[in-house]
Amino acid sequence: MQFQFENFASFLTMNGHGPYVWAAYGVAVMVLVALVVAPLLRQKKLRKEFSRQLRQEEARHRAAAQRKAQSEPAATA
Repeated sequence: MQFQFENFASFLTMNGHGPYVWAAYGVAVMVLVALVVAPLLRQKKLRKEFSRQLRQEEARHRAAAQRKAQSEPAATA
């Protein structure tokens, strides 16, 4: 197997096309990372929001149950 470039520096420069090639690889890697990270961050945000909503609903149910329990003895007495 023969390496196409004479040394590592010529590999990086790629006969003058290196900046374009490496920039394209960099953009592609950033896009792929964003495609992985964005849904994870969104999922974390949604989980926090759902847990907050669940706590609010539970607090409303407890408050309603307490009001009902307080009003029942008064109604039966």
